[in-house]
Amino acid sequence: MKTLLQIIVKIGNEVNERVGHLSSWLTLLLVLLVCYNVFCRHVFEEADAWRGELEIYVFAFIFLLGAGYAFKHDRHVRVDLFYAGYRKRDKAWTNLIGGLVLLIPWCIIVLIYSWEVAQASLAINEKSPNPNGLPYRFILKFALSIGIAFLLLQAIVSIAKSILELTERPEEKKEVIR
Repeated sequence: MKTLLQIIVKIGNEVNERVGHLSSWLTLLLVLLVCYNVFCRHVFEEADAWRGELEIYVFAFIFLLGAGYAFKHDRHVRVDLFYAGYRKRDKAWTNLIGGLVLLIPWCIIVLIYSWEVAQASLAINEKSPNPNGLPYRFILKFALSIGIAFLLLQAIVSIAKSILELTERPEEKKEVIR
């Protein structure tokens, strides 16, 4: 059991680390897109809807694909009113219960419904309502499902880490410290 949990932690962390690094490169792409869009608007006085929509898409990809990475590195929004003062074991209990009761069910619900919405968008080949807007709006909707799947994976990793922390014997902790 312990080995399985350690494998889950290792694989889940590695996947979200790689996806997080990928999404960080999208930030550079977003900066270049914004600069290009501003340049086109002010120099050539051209304002195409597709460029603005592309900025929104890339920003959404950064946010959605980076959610699991942010959770992995504890850079997500959390109310630390009590948590910051907790001992390591109390934090593990909080993460375990919060993950099982709140985060996992929320991720599953969002994943199911966002997948249905994305499939419906694909079925009708949904595109932007704006003239000269981007086609294939379903890509953005599938990105929500994929981002939530990465967050769900990291939630499972967090729960596995909590279980490992709670089941660790005192003599194992001494060995880790050395």
